Amino acid sequence: MNTPRTTLYKDEQNGKLMGVCAGLADYTGVDALWWRLGMLVATFSGGFPVTLPAYLIMGVILNRKPSHLYTEDKQEQKYWQGVRQNPKRTAREIRGKLREIDRRLANVEEHYVSSNPRLDAEIERLR
Repeated sequence: MNTPRTTLYKDEQNGKLMGVCAGLADYTGVDALWWRLGMLVATFSGGFPVTLPAYLIMGVILNRKPSHLYTEDKQEQKYWQGVRQNPKRTAREIRGKLREIDRRLANVEEHYVSSNPRLDAEIERLR
C-alpha cells in the first residue's frame, strides 16, 4: 500500500532546515521537536559521521510533501498516521465502527418499521 498519504515526504512548510524532521514527525506521529532533539543529541554524542550525512541525504532524496496533503484536521492526520503504523489495525477499527453504525441503523429501522401503536395513532391523528 503505497499511496500519497502513506509515503514519507520532507515537510518544508513545517520544517526548520530542510523539512526532514517535520516529515518524519508527520509520518510517525512523534512530535517534530523530539525528532530534532534526537538528531542534535545523536549528532553531538559522537554520531556526527552518520547523522549529518543521513540527514542531508534524506533532505536531497525525499520528495516534497504535495500541497493537497496539508490539512488542519488533526483527526485526519492521526488517522493517516495510524494507517502508516498499522494498516490492519486501522482496517479492523473501521470495520468495527461500520458494524456499530449498521447495528444502530438496524435498531432505528426496526423501531420505525415494527408495529408501534403510539406511532400509528400519531400518524392517524395527523391525517
